Amino acid sequence: MHIVKRSKVRMVIGYILVVIVLLAVVVIAFINQPSFGRIPRGERLERVKQSPNYRDGKFQNLHETVLMTSDKGRLEGIWDFLFQKIEGLRPDVPLPAIKTNLKNLNQDEEAIIWFGHSSYLIQTGGKRILVDPVFCMASPVSFINKPFKGTDIYHPEDMPDIDYLVISHDHWDHLDYHTVKELKGRIGKVICPLGVGEHFEYWGFDKDRIIELDWNEDANLESGFMIHCLPARHFSGRGFNANQSLWASFLLEAPSQKIYIGGDGGYDTHYADIGNRFPDIDLAILENGQYNEEWKYIHLMPQYMTQAARDLKAKRILTVHHSKYALAKHRWDEPLKNAENMKYKDSLDVLIPKIGEIVRLK
Repeated sequence: MHIVKRSKVRMVIGYILVVIVLLAVVVIAFINQPSFGRIPRGERLERVKQSPNYRDGKFQNLHETVLMTSDKGRLEGIWDFLFQKIEGLRPDVPLPAIKTNLKNLNQDEEAIIWFGHSSYLIQTGGKRILVDPVFCMASPVSFINKPFKGTDIYHPEDMPDIDYLVISHDHWDHLDYHTVKELKGRIGKVICPLGVGEHFEYWGFDKDRIIELDWNEDANLESGFMIHCLPARHFSGRGFNANQSLWASFLLEAPSQKIYIGGDGGYDTHYADIGNRFPDIDLAILENGQYNEEWKYIHLMPQYMTQAARDLKAKRILTVHHSKYALAKHRWDEPLKNAENMKYKDSLDVLIPKIGEIVRLK
């Protein structure tokens, strides 16, 4: 009798071990997909280690930054968000959007077109600059981070030839593997923070097409064009290796425009520093949305948006990071109300375009 029981126990344990091994194989295969990219290695890793912003084996913010202010871990927070019913998280009806034929748009026209969330096309000085394009998948799996109805109208094939692709950091909702792979043959140069270039090389981009910058480094792109890589208060990572690449904001100096590309990040002293260093910013593009008190240091909370704009001393403001994906617990339309408050209550010149609308910069 005891022998039979022991045999059954061994059999159960054997089944459990088989299941664990199979799950491990599936997870390893999943995270080794090309879309997860690759952490820095070789010469790039040596350059990363020399960065003043890389300490204790990872990139750091200017000031100590807690990712989660609650007792929940990041994975627990994601789990709660995915399986908790939240009123008004998504719009009930398709959002209004405009499908502009971008390939027929006069390249000499000074304009910006926002595609929802943090993706937009800048035309200035005869050049086309595409920022954080996500037209295919904003997460590792298609059933998470689905776009709102009516917002998913732009695809990689709709984009014109791009002179400069600017990536603020490597999170999935800012760096979409499928989009950049499809655009690869029509991109002149990639501009990204230090370490992010490893993903692009892994995905087949030539090294000489990648301009990879640390904070407070800059690059002369061509006559009349300069890009400055500047701090942001955020974090990075596409898998389990967090903060092995840098996150950043950028200041684009073009012949007739100074444009601040804010990327993601919480409020800190860098906004005032940038405003003092670069007077007369014509347009500042700031994060507005997907924020939560539990991660108030790594996303720009509503109470700091106007202060950030005033610190930058920007003439005009465009807010992004909203109106396409639900990545936080607030109502889907709350960021639009934030932008209206900045415009009408705080008397700032805030642009509030529809997705796909051409906004003239002159």
